[in-house]
Amino acid sequence: METIHPLVYIGLLLVLSYAGGKVANYFKAPRVTGYLVIGVLLSPSLLGLFHESLVKEELTLITDIALSIIAFLIGGSLSLIKLKKLGKHILWITPSEAICAFLATTGILILFFPFVDAYTGAFCSFWNLYFPMALVIGALCSATAPAATLAIIHEYKSKGPLTSIILGVVALDDALAIIFFALAGTIAHIFIGHESINWQNLLFLLVYSIFISLFLGGATGLFLRYLIRFISRESAMLTVMSGSIFLVAGLSISLKTSPLLANMMLGFVVVNFVKHHEDLFTVVEKIEEPIFGMFFTLAGAHFDFSVIQMAGWLAIVITIGRFAGKLLGSRLGSQISHAPREVKKYLGFALMPSAGVAVGLVLEAGAIFGPSSLLEIMVNAVLGSVIINELMTPFFVRFSLRRAGEA
Repeated sequence: METIHPLVYIGLLLVLSYAGGKVANYFKAPRVTGYLVIGVLLSPSLLGLFHESLVKEELTLITDIALSIIAFLIGGSLSLIKLKKLGKHILWITPSEAICAFLATTGILILFFPFVDAYTGAFCSFWNLYFPMALVIGALCSATAPAATLAIIHEYKSKGPLTSIILGVVALDDALAIIFFALAGTIAHIFIGHESINWQNLLFLLVYSIFISLFLGGATGLFLRYLIRFISRESAMLTVMSGSIFLVAGLSISLKTSPLLANMMLGFVVVNFVKHHEDLFTVVEKIEEPIFGMFFTLAGAHFDFSVIQMAGWLAIVITIGRFAGKLLGSRLGSQISHAPREVKKYLGFALMPSAGVAVGLVLEAGAIFGPSSLLEIMVNAVLGSVIINELMTPFFVRFSLRRAGEA
């Protein structure tokens, strides 16, 4: 199988991901779930249609491309006009529940990770592996996938304060997750690299990483503001936009900063400062389905049943930590912003789904930790927690909407 040209596998990814999405829709599940399941079936540890070097090396460019587009579209959702309309409830609740999910997951993993040695037999230092890994997983657990939640809201035709706040929170969550991941990734690099760890060094690297990422995205966005007035054809818009997204990502990776944060900044600048930005996002959205299909199917192919015992326990720990953080954080934010009683009691249950950005970020973590047995466990644990969350989401969201009287 290893002598087959990679284009064959790219073709299979496109065709089979489409089939998986259709099957998922038939069972009224999000398409992402179908992509992931197909990927798991094709993985080296199950049917073996995709070999290990293909999944982890030869097709990694698909991951970079998909994550760049995801980050750009997330930045495009941060319209200043829309943010002003969201109100104080959402602007308090979103950072509160995201930070609490981050801290709760990181904390519970710090307590759990020392037991990993009993399963792997590997000696691992707390500061150069356990702490950075807990930090990175905690950061990606702050994200909330909107697809499943939106599908259930539409199914039950829900309306009311809880529904409105849910929609606002899930729209902003992924942006915060990318920011947290950029910060956590920079800190992890310092601890793993055995560099001299002091507050000055840490602060400098954090500021450098964030500043360079924001500068690359912002400068490219401002350049597009002037360039776009000379472009009218849709195909030309797609060429310029895809080129800009990939250029920003490539420069960020080369400079060892965050390509996700840079492309989120690009999307933010375009949506707020570029005329006719709707046309630019429309052309990018036209290519997102095949790319996302390949990306999530490839992500599912990382699933390794040989580490399922350890990864399964870790997936449960991640799920518990994230859910506790979302529940506590949403109540805290609701209390501070004086949100309605129904929001305070039931919002946390509607923030269970975790898919798109979380899956992408855990694959991006490979660049931080490098190949290792614990990295394999981490990737599979996060994928496992995503599957657990996707299975539980319909019941929890339906429960919250019904108890709030909005279904």
